[in-house]
Amino acid sequence: MAWDTEKTKSLLLDAATAEFSDFGLAGARVDRIATTAGVNKERIYQYFGKKDELFGIVLARQLAAVMDEVSITGEGIDAVVGYAGRVFDYQVAHPELARLTFWEGLERDEPTALETRVAGGDGKVRRLREALPALSEDDARELLLSILTLCDGWQVLRTMDRVYTGTAERSSKRNAARRRAVLAMIEAHTRELVG
Repeated sequence: MAWDTEKTKSLLLDAATAEFSDFGLAGARVDRIATTAGVNKERIYQYFGKKDELFGIVLARQLAAVMDEVSITGEGIDAVVGYAGRVFDYQVAHPELARLTFWEGLERDEPTALETRVAGGDGKVRRLREALPALSEDDARELLLSILTLCDGWQVLRTMDRVYTGTAERSSKRNAARRRAVLAMIEAHTRELVG
């Protein structure tokens, strides 16, 4: 029976995504990734190199998925608020992405896949300005950063919710309440920017 290299790589990347999301780069263990994937750990080094390189590949894969899946559509303030809502929903469905980007910020000096991210960000900024021509480029960049940090923060600052609202567990009701708050902030800020 022939070895299915692509399936093996996929199993390893899925296991590495969970491992890095839970433990960060420093805390992740190659042995656990291999065990979770049901694959010999030597395959990790063969396919992806060192643990740091694997982290970069995992994060780049997650970033590509969100850039492909979540777009800015429509015109006007509704386009911006709609985009923020889709980013929020994506992060709720895929909390590992926000966790990975936070670990990256804590443990690495340089961003992963910088050129790809800059190009993707430039595309989002361009699309924001098409949706709202009154936005300056600087304001569009700050608005995009606000959307991403508000949506990402909800996924990684879980204890803050308990501290300030007394809510110990996430529920669809709690996610919906936070989503409304984030979108209201984005809408108010966008209105302020376009005056």
